[in-house]
Amino acid sequence: MPYELADRLVVGIASSALFDLAESDKVFREQGEEAYRTYQQEHLAVTLQPGVAFSFIRRLLSLNDLADVSDPLVEVIVLSRNDPDTGLRVMRSVQAHDLSISRAIFMQGRSPYRFMPALSMSLFLSANQEDVREAVASGLPAGHVLGPVAEDDTDDRDLRIAFDFDGVLASDASERVYQAGGIEEFRAHEVANAQIPHDPGPLRDFLAAVNRIQQREEDERRSNPSYRIRVHVSIVTARNAPAHERAVVSLRNWGLRVNDAFFLGGIDKGAIMKVLKPHIFFDDQETHLVSTARTTPSVHIPFGQLNEVPLENM
Repeated sequence: MPYELADRLVVGIASSALFDLAESDKVFREQGEEAYRTYQQEHLAVTLQPGVAFSFIRRLLSLNDLADVSDPLVEVIVLSRNDPDTGLRVMRSVQAHDLSISRAIFMQGRSPYRFMPALSMSLFLSANQEDVREAVASGLPAGHVLGPVAEDDTDDRDLRIAFDFDGVLASDASERVYQAGGIEEFRAHEVANAQIPHDPGPLRDFLAAVNRIQQREEDERRSNPSYRIRVHVSIVTARNAPAHERAVVSLRNWGLRVNDAFFLGGIDKGAIMKVLKPHIFFDDQETHLVSTARTTPSVHIPFGQLNEVPLENM
């Protein structure tokens, strides 16, 4: 029987998002591929240190204790531009950090994001901005990791995930109204369409997969009252009243939920992140991430009009 992925939460992770590759990347840029290959072989026994998405991935994988070991809820697959030989250090580091990742695709000098649909992936994270932009342009849910490596308290099992709304969970149709007509036209448009759900954005299906795990947690709590819920999901959006209503209606219509919502109306998201302390935050606007990435592992989703790049700048 083939191993099925369709009903699991499947995340693709580039080695550049999972580990800190600054030193080896410097060798590649300054000395070329052969020197990089030699460097990785000489450092094969040196475990790579955690990268921006490490804490998020570790905590996500820990949720597999809610299922039978042969039927995990979460599958994380390494998608790497390394060839199999230079990728050995990545997989040894995965083992050294006790991450339950056993599947990987290594494609020398090429991004394997094209295999996301075949692997039922609802998210791909990478520190390679070009790969992420190409994936999103192909209609795939990908994000460019930014910001610091979060402190990863191994005694804390919680997983806090935060999303912007427009251009991330929802399409950027309302953002286009704002860009064309300003804040008053945006508000009038959202009030007039308050009961009409948005079209889904690139990470709507990822939230759906997270919600399935949250339902598994609820089932566990019903059967085991001592169980403490670990997954917490928030939306942190520049929307405020009355535009907030359409966001709530959209989530309800999609059959999805979040635990918390921050309708900020232009308040700095970075200040909120310092208190909320999510293990990862997704936003489509780089201007917001400049603030959040100072303290919070952040992910740029280069989706929609605000992220359209002229061909001459690609």
